[in-house]
Amino acid sequence: MLFSNCKIRMKQVAIFPALGLTLILAACRPQPPVSREERTEITVAAAANLTDVFAKLGPQFEAESGIHPVLSFASTAQLARQIENSAPYDVFLAADAQHVEELDQRGFLSAGTKAVYARGVLALWIPEGGKAGVNRMEDLASPAVRTIAIAKPELAPYGQAAVDSLRRGGIWQSVESKVVYAENISMAKQYGTSKNADAVFTAYSLVLHEKGKVIRVDETLHQPLDQELGIVRASPRQAEARKFVAFLLNGSGKTTLASYGYQTELGSPAASRAASTSATR
Repeated sequence: MLFSNCKIRMKQVAIFPALGLTLILAACRPQPPVSREERTEITVAAAANLTDVFAKLGPQFEAESGIHPVLSFASTAQLARQIENSAPYDVFLAADAQHVEELDQRGFLSAGTKAVYARGVLALWIPEGGKAGVNRMEDLASPAVRTIAIAKPELAPYGQAAVDSLRRGGIWQSVESKVVYAENISMAKQYGTSKNADAVFTAYSLVLHEKGKVIRVDETLHQPLDQELGIVRASPRQAEARKFVAFLLNGSGKTTLASYGYQTELGSPAASRAASTSATR
């Protein structure tokens, strides 16, 4: 029975390769005998910028609700395509509003569940030990900076925001040849962690606790990173999914998001941009 169940899950992963190791391991590891009262779960498709914050959000939600969130991280565009192809998700947490809006208009989300849960912050991270003297975005044009990691803009909203910022900052032509593209911003960060990039554009939430230099990018240089969520219409766990959404929008999850640098009290874009500052760590 266990082997049969594993084969079924592996077929699903072959169809949706970015579902992640979480689903594979959950299906294929040896399972102890279970009682009739099995653990309630929901499957959350989460944009890669949420990887670090969910190390706290996941256990926090489970402790409060008794519902275990199974997480799958990828770029927003990849997750949206998977939902279009009937991936077994209950909740979608995007890194933008556009993909959620499109899914909602096409009937893939439960009516009335679309909502902004946070505004993300784009950051330029200079890993510790780097020789490039970067104190502001314009310094990326220096010959000392050889490689700049950015998530693919066609897949990741933070990647698009990075390219827009470089263009509006007037230095895109000077740095374009230095750019290497990653599948998502978490993978872009890995370029810096492995010393394969001198500078990385990523989510502030992923680097605010990292060593090195963290520079928050001026929000006037790109569209606001308003991150929306929605409950997948095909989900059989609508009630559990609504509990998770309430946890993020109005519960303790909102406070946790704020502690990782997300803006959760959203005023006007102008007020948000005025709050953008540079920080050195």
